[in-house]
Amino acid sequence: MLSNPVVRLRLLSVLEATAFLFLLGVAVPMQIAGNDKLIAPAGMTHGILFLLYVMAAFDVRGRLRWDNSTTRRVLVAAVVPFAPFFVERWLRTQRLSTAA
Repeated sequence: MLSNPVVRLRLLSVLEATAFLFLLGVAVPMQIAGNDKLIAPAGMTHGILFLLYVMAAFDVRGRLRWDNSTTRRVLVAAVVPFAPFFVERWLRTQRLSTAA
């Protein structure tokens, strides 16, 4: 399942979006309130998932021959809350050809 780059990007899209929302919605408000125990692990988790998402996006770009515009939209979605969920939904329509 994870050997398919599109499936891998879909999974990373959901994980990255969830980690980003957790960071923004839970860890940062807790830090502002004076409890900074979650900010480091949440930030590190989000950072690692973000890097994996970017690498997976470039992998899929090469395999599906995305143009620069499509690649830019997928990458910008990673920094907009909730946007990676829409990328995951769109990726359901993308298929690797059997020649790839």
